[in-house]
Parts: sequence; C-alpha cells; structure tokens
Amino acid sequence: MFVGSQQRITLNNTYHYVDMVFYNKILKSYILIELKTRKLKITDAGQLNTYLNYYKTEVNEEDDNPPIGIILCTDKDEITAEYILNGLENNVFALKFTYVLPEKEKLIKEVENVLKER
Repeated sequence: MFVGSQQRITLNNTYHYVDMVFYNKILKSYILIELKTRKLKITDAGQLNTYLNYYKTEVNEEDDNPPIGIILCTDKDEITAEYILNGLENNVFALKFTYVLPEKEKLIKEVENVLKER
C-alpha cells in the first residue's frame, strides 16, 4: 500500500526526504523508492542505505521485516552497480526505467489481455 511521497526523516536536526514509501502487507516490509533522473551514482546507495537504517530503527514495528530499497534511475552500468550494491546489509536494488510508454493500441491490448485472464 502507498504510504506517501517525500516522506521526511530527521537525522541530527537535518531533514531528508524519501521519494516514495510503500508498505507490503504480505512481506510485512516497508519499500523505500528513490527516483533518479540520471545515471546511478555511488552516493545513491549510501543515501538509500541511510534511509533503510532509519526505517529499520525508528519506524518498523517489532513484527516488521527489514525494509527494502529500490533506486529507479535512467541508466546504470551493470559492473558499477554490482560494486555499489554488493555487500550492503540492507536489501537495495537499482533498476533502469524509461520515459517512453508503448503505443496506445498496444497498451490497450495488453490491458485487455490481463483482464481476460482474470
């Protein structure tokens, strides 16, 4: 479920904002998403890892699982991403997104196919 966007956290009297926060009821885990309109940078993992540690310590309930972090970026170098994300205690993933949607007709057909399968 959607918790909110630009969720403020305070560390040492400094405000930071998580772009999007969801809660997965099945996983019993917060999902923190950072949106980057550029290529993945080394600092992105540190930023999101900080937010995950905050949620784990300050927000999670006793029966919650550790939060999961996702960095959505316009581009990523697979080798660099592996070194950036490997070895973090928290679950952090970097995914490439696109600004281009499929053609309207193709999108309508896909939605119709999904609805027929139900």
